[in-house]
Amino acid sequence: MPERLRVLFLCTGNSCRSQMAEGWARALKEDVIDAQSAGLEAHGLNPNAVKVMAEAGVDISRHRSKTLDALQSMEFDYVVTVCGHAHETCPVFPGTTRVVHVGFDDPPTLAATAGTTEEALGHYRRVRDEIKAFVERLPQALTKETVP
Repeated sequence: MPERLRVLFLCTGNSCRSQMAEGWARALKEDVIDAQSAGLEAHGLNPNAVKVMAEAGVDISRHRSKTLDALQSMEFDYVVTVCGHAHETCPVFPGTTRVVHVGFDDPPTLAATAGTTEEALGHYRRVRDEIKAFVERLPQALTKETVP
C-alpha cells in the first residue's frame, strides 16, 4: 500500500475551517491522506462547526484546537492554508513541504450579521460543503499552486 500524503490544514485559530477540512479528509480520504489541522493561534473548537459537521455525518467533537507548536515533530508533504491570514503569515516549512492556498469564507464572521440562528448556521453549512467539495478532489487538487 502506498504511503499516505501528510497534509496539514492551517488557519488562523484552528477553530472552524481547518477543523472541518481535517474532518472531511479523515472521513473521505483516510486511505490516501494523513490529515492534521492547526492554527497560528488556538481559539478553541467552534461549536457551530461541530454541529454542522455532525449534521453531515462527520464527528469532529473530539478534535482540539492547537497551534503549529503541537505538531512541530511532524513533517508534512503539503500545508493547505484555508484562510488569507494564515496564507499571508504562513511560516516556512522545512524540506520539500509545499504550501497550497485554498481560501474559504469565515463562517463566524458571516454569522455575526445573521438575523437568526438558522441563518447563521446556513453560513457554516455553505462553507462546510465548499470544503467537502475541495477535499473530494484531493490529492489531485494539491498539484495546483492556488485552487479557486
